[in-house]
Amino acid sequence: MSEEKEPGGAPKNHPPKNNPPKNQKRYHRPARQEKLPGSTAASGAEAAALSENGKQSADGRPAASGKNGHRNERTRGARIAKTSGAGSKMPESTSNRAETKGSGSAAPGARADGAAANRGATARPSAAKTATRPGRRADPLSGLSRRRTVKALAASPSLPEPESGQGQSRPVRRDQVPGLLPGNRRVPASKAKADGKLRIIPLGGLMEIGKNMTVIEYGNDMILVDCGFAFPDEDMLGVDYVIPDISYLEKNASRLRGILITHGHEDHIGAIPYVLRSINPPIYGTRLTLGIIRNKLSEHRLPSTPRLITVEAGDYVQLGLLGVEFIHVNHSIADACALAIHTPLGVVFHSGDFKLDVTPIDGNMMDLTRIGEIGNQGVLLMLCESTNAERPGFSPSERRVGGSLDQIFRENEGQRLVVATFSSNVHRVQQIIDCSIRYGRRVAIMGRSMENVIGAAVELGYLNLPKGTIVDAAEMNRLSPGQVTLITTGSQGEPMSALYRMAFGSHDRVRLSSSDTVVLSSSAIPGNELFVDRIINALIKSGIKVVSDATTANVHASGHACAEELKLMHALVRPQYFMPIHGEMRHLFAHKKIAEYMGMPADRIFLGEIGQVLEIDAEGARWNGTVPSGKVLVDGSGVGDVGAIVLRDRRHLSQDGLIVVVATVALDEKTILSGPDVVSRGFVYVRESEEMMVAARRIAQQSLQRCFDNNCTDWMELKNALKDDLGRFLFQKTKRSPMILPIVMDV
Repeated sequence: MSEEKEPGGAPKNHPPKNNPPKNQKRYHRPARQEKLPGSTAASGAEAAALSENGKQSADGRPAASGKNGHRNERTRGARIAKTSGAGSKMPESTSNRAETKGSGSAAPGARADGAAANRGATARPSAAKTATRPGRRADPLSGLSRRRTVKALAASPSLPEPESGQGQSRPVRRDQVPGLLPGNRRVPASKAKADGKLRIIPLGGLMEIGKNMTVIEYGNDMILVDCGFAFPDEDMLGVDYVIPDISYLEKNASRLRGILITHGHEDHIGAIPYVLRSINPPIYGTRLTLGIIRNKLSEHRLPSTPRLITVEAGDYVQLGLLGVEFIHVNHSIADACALAIHTPLGVVFHSGDFKLDVTPIDGNMMDLTRIGEIGNQGVLLMLCESTNAERPGFSPSERRVGGSLDQIFRENEGQRLVVATFSSNVHRVQQIIDCSIRYGRRVAIMGRSMENVIGAAVELGYLNLPKGTIVDAAEMNRLSPGQVTLITTGSQGEPMSALYRMAFGSHDRVRLSSSDTVVLSSSAIPGNELFVDRIINALIKSGIKVVSDATTANVHASGHACAEELKLMHALVRPQYFMPIHGEMRHLFAHKKIAEYMGMPADRIFLGEIGQVLEIDAEGARWNGTVPSGKVLVDGSGVGDVGAIVLRDRRHLSQDGLIVVVATVALDEKTILSGPDVVSRGFVYVRESEEMMVAARRIAQQSLQRCFDNNCTDWMELKNALKDDLGRFLFQKTKRSPMILPIVMDV
């Protein structure tokens, strides 16, 4: 894109260096304020004015406005004059009159207030401002612990009242968060002596897809970036999720200042309920991200109340010697951010997941200006995602998907459309709803995660859902097929997802037929290809038309940066050192080659594994040791109780089946009282193998009698003898080795 310039080559209306852009409307940042002459930082009254002008209520809530249908907040405690131009009038309050006289000179206390602000404490408004009127909730997220049903979504746009009980998270008001500064009041990290060591420790997200978690520590301060899970491999039978090993965090819990979440995808937030069972640091994230987290936490019983702190793109949080700035980026979920982490040694830039979308659905383009400013100031280390590093070019815009969806709706009038997509892709869901309204369709929602995310997005104003659009399953079945769009989960072929049950005819409310068209508006996550193919084959076998990215162009757009976008990020940030993250070995290696192409020396690129410690100090960067790391398996409500031995037994059972040998003996008399009986499960069909089973009982009896003849009455020796003798016999007969479980009872 070309840029209009003034004489001398500078971009027209470009903000001064180190200052944010003047037009802050996109990120709901406070309008710029003129400081009082002689003051070093904003005073208490000025902070109140900044809060009000920045569309933030006095109790710390971001006040939403117009476009997204957020509720407008009335001024409480003091009237704030309307702002105009670059400056604004100060609030007409007692505290302001005490600080300003005549021409606006600073009161003697202004410098003291500024010093307090520089120490990281945000100035608090007066009690009159912070008081909440009866009947008004303190935070718009507080009602999200209740799962919103489809019927409730259609009936009431208002927020539900908060529920109490375990798992209920506690919202924290922005004006009560020490060290949290609005977007236009960025300050550098504490100017501590840069003689310490900066340690970067990835606990997940390297050499794998998902399970993203990175520790950044300096001195006695530590922060955690993201806290996600991964889906199990095919050989992890019965396992629901895989989370990182957090034993290092538990050991250093007193040093952990907070968990910083870049966005609300499961591979970045999924492990939070399990981590909070043993540690409880504050969690910082944007509004939609925390709304999704709050829904997730409401389903778990936690030992303590989680502390969720809402931030906005442009905000700066001081956590000990580490200062974190949130920077808006585009991704396949709203409210995604990159992080600029200010340390005494320099800035660590964490890209999060991102793409360059110049025509985003919400109109908020990635903040390239601020990223470039940070790059100009100097970046010590960049951690950048690598998921699409092997793909050339640019990721297509999300807006292009809307055109393909419109064509699908137009070509399938009269048929029921079943659209499967990622539940967290709010912008995709919005385009599906818009197309449904355009073609006179009602919308039904299937899948718990889809209902939860859409409920949170509607309540927070990220999704425009006109009244009467949503129908439940009962009403959907009364409408003609051409009047219904069904938005569902299961785009990754998950075995218990709504689409999977529809495809195999086991869904209790939806039956698919040849009059339906299924649209897979997604791409298979690496490792899920077989599951997706299984669903497609089942649907086609049933005579159902399937539309996917393989058959229709632009039915899906990736939310991850391709090679050219990664090059742009390297050109803007220009880090001294670089570590590729978020990907398997092939993705990380492809990103390493991109960095080298952009001029990064190979010895400044660190391709690591989880648990490895990257240490940086004044002398340079190097690998220096490891910390405990690995995979912790979640099976139902159990966390970590399924290990290698249990998985080995499950694999053994799944491959060769089970033989149970039951015998009753009298050890004192060294005689067999009954049995042994042999029971087969998953090994052979007993009715077709009667002779072998009779022979197996005879072998077991001989094994026990031989032990008694040798005066052996030890339980373990008896069981081992049964397993060895019977195992050899069965292998000779079948060339298989089932699991043998001997049960010997003494009477």
